Amino acid sequence: MKNDWRLRITFEPGRRGGRPCVRGMRITVYDVLSYLAAGMSVAEILDDFPYLTHEDIQACFAYAAERERNMVMAVA
Repeated sequence: MKNDWRLRITFEPGRRGGRPCVRGMRITVYDVLSYLAAGMSVAEILDDFPYLTHEDIQACFAYAAERERNMVMAVA
């Protein structure tokens, strides 16, 4: 998997509490993924947020996939 998400997902301590954001804007990866989880299509998100691109949404997926891959869970 390419690390292209690193070019689009930013982390800034003063913006949205340091959460991962799309290209330094105030929309977080969580925002995008929660809209998708709620049933919005990519096309609907792009219509509602015209400053986002398809590549931004793909970067959110890639970021989430890498984070999931790196997550370690303790099993009791």
